[in-house]
Amino acid sequence: MDTLIRLEHITKDYGRLRALDDVSLALEAGVIGLLGPNGAGKSTLIKVLMGLVRVNHGSGEVLGCQLRREVRKIRARVGYMPEDDCYVAGLSGAQMVQFAARLSGHPSIEALRRAHEILDFSGIEEERYRNVETFSTGMRQKLKFAQAIVHDPPLLVLDEPTAGLDPEQREEMLDRVRVLARKMGKTVLISTHILPDVQSVCDTVVILAKGRVRVVDKLETLCRPSAPTYSVRTLGPAAGLVERIRREGHQVQTEPDGTLTLTDTDDHLPQRVWEWARQAEVGIRSLAPARNSLEQIFLEAVKEENRADP
Repeated sequence: MDTLIRLEHITKDYGRLRALDDVSLALEAGVIGLLGPNGAGKSTLIKVLMGLVRVNHGSGEVLGCQLRREVRKIRARVGYMPEDDCYVAGLSGAQMVQFAARLSGHPSIEALRRAHEILDFSGIEEERYRNVETFSTGMRQKLKFAQAIVHDPPLLVLDEPTAGLDPEQREEMLDRVRVLARKMGKTVLISTHILPDVQSVCDTVVILAKGRVRVVDKLETLCRPSAPTYSVRTLGPAAGLVERIRREGHQVQTEPDGTLTLTDTDDHLPQRVWEWARQAEVGIRSLAPARNSLEQIFLEAVKEENRADP
């Protein structure tokens, strides 16, 4: 696949503060999760990608456009949803989205048509005719999302898109991201603190810590254990099954929540576990390949960066 975002040795300082430290990335199309603790450099990285700040060192391309020389072309092809509110008091929701389309070069009538089409997609119904300052937090998130996509950009940058949303609204927002990426071919960069959102929709994960890239890989690769591992959940006490597994010479660990974890290269182990459970009169609720926790991957990446500091 083509590389849509390429950064090489990007460094950005704010006075004595180094916000980005020798950042190199090559990202392909898909949904990309940008993770990191507060102060990790996520916001600065987004500003660099959009040409909003000058870097001290390094170079890069976004959608084939040079960061230093073609920032206007980049901004024209990127849809940005900021974390903070951005609206003009006194305008209705429809007028705000129409205004965003006009800024992208669409004539007034076409901008209004696109605004209503995108507002429908974003889940804003009759509220679109109310003044934006009366919108709830959830409505303002939808409005920012609509403004970001109204000009049909190939790359979307969403900063905390599900912040302040209730569970139903959050899932609706993630569904829209899936539609844009899977059905409409958009590349979406999501900066968020909500790890389940990343695990739900992202193909690739980037983890920043103290301005440095600590992890960049496919989510599926990151969550795959280094050795074949199975997770077993039982109905009721599992002591009989644990005893049988150990008697057969296999390692088994009981997790705090009662889940059994087995690590073994034997491809026939799952079938044997089902048989041993039947013989031990232990019911199995589920047996599936185990996956590494994204939360644990994130914590390890941050700890590794802290250990690397002098």
